[in-house]
Amino acid sequence: MVGLFFFIRASVKDRTEQVQLISEVPKTSLLQQLKTYFTQRSYDVTESNGEQDSITFEGLVRPSWFLAIFLTILAASGMLCLVLVLSFVYPPLTPLFFALELLSPLAGIFYWQKAGRMETVSLSLESLTTEGSEEGSLLTLTAHRDEVIQLRQNFPLKSAN
Repeated sequence: MVGLFFFIRASVKDRTEQVQLISEVPKTSLLQQLKTYFTQRSYDVTESNGEQDSITFEGLVRPSWFLAIFLTILAASGMLCLVLVLSFVYPPLTPLFFALELLSPLAGIFYWQKAGRMETVSLSLESLTTEGSEEGSLLTLTAHRDEVIQLRQNFPLKSAN
C-alpha cells in the first residue's frame, strides 16, 4: 500500500529538467524552427528576449484518461488486497472492509486534478563555431522530461555533455 501510494503521488510529480543540446543549424534558423515547433504543439510565447536569443513558452498540459483509469484500477486492486488481509485478521468486520474499495476512484480524481497544469518551456540559444568553421548552435532547454524527449526525436540534436 505504501508503494502504491507513492506511485500515485509520483504520477503528478514535476519532472522539469535542464539540458544543453548542440545543433549544426545556425542560431537564427534554429530559433525560427523551434518557435514553429512549439507553436504547433499548442504552446504560446510568453516572453521573448531578442538580445539574448531566449524565449519562454507556456502551454496547458491535459491529463491522460488512460492514466487516470489505470491509477484507479491499481488503487482498486491494492485496496482489494488490503481488504483480504484485513478480513483474515478481523473476520467479523469483512463487509465493512469491502467499503474501503469505494475509495479507489480517489486515485483517478487526484491525478486528474493535479496533472492538468500550465507547463513552461524556456530555451536560449548561443552561436557555436567549430574547428571546421561550420556554424552551429548551443541550445539550453528547460522543460518537462517528455518535451525534451519529443524535441530530440524531431530535431537532429546532440547532447552537449
